[in-house]
Amino acid sequence: MAEFEFGGMTFRGGKMAVVLTALSTAGGALWGGFEFYKDYMDMKEVIQNIDIDEIKAENVLVQTKLDGAIDYTRDIKDGLRADLLKLEQAVDRMEDKVAKSENRVKDAQDNIEETLEGIRTEMNQVQKDVTSSIREVEKTIRESEKDVRDTMRETETRIDTDMRQLDKDIKEVLQEALDNPLNN
Repeated sequence: MAEFEFGGMTFRGGKMAVVLTALSTAGGALWGGFEFYKDYMDMKEVIQNIDIDEIKAENVLVQTKLDGAIDYTRDIKDGLRADLLKLEQAVDRMEDKVAKSENRVKDAQDNIEETLEGIRTEMNQVQKDVTSSIREVEKTIRESEKDVRDTMRETETRIDTDMRQLDKDIKEVLQEALDNPLNN
């Protein structure tokens, strides 16, 4: 049977296995402690070499870019608002022209009704012509209004797309800054 002597004591069989197990466990614990201490010292050196001013400068740069993006978005919004106001003014001018045309037609109808009965047939023809003109004007107005609505929808879609892209870009920049291991 195998045996060994350690510290003036002799160990045999099962006791020997227990002692060897205890010694190997103690050796493993010492090795693990050494590795932990080595990692600690390496991390301490890394932390001491971190340049906080550089991180702050990077954060200021990111904030500056973010402020610029916000200002750019605001400029886009203001430009679109100005475009919409111009379109509304154009529609208002068109409505005024139509109203003036309608007023002229009504005046013409009043004058025609005051004339002799013999001209009544001619007046009916003029009234038909005027109605046709009004329809053409109304058709033109409807087409213009449709074009304006389509343009506004396209502009709104473009703005939404630009805003989503800007939001995505901002989130990516922020996420990169947050994911930066030097940021924590």
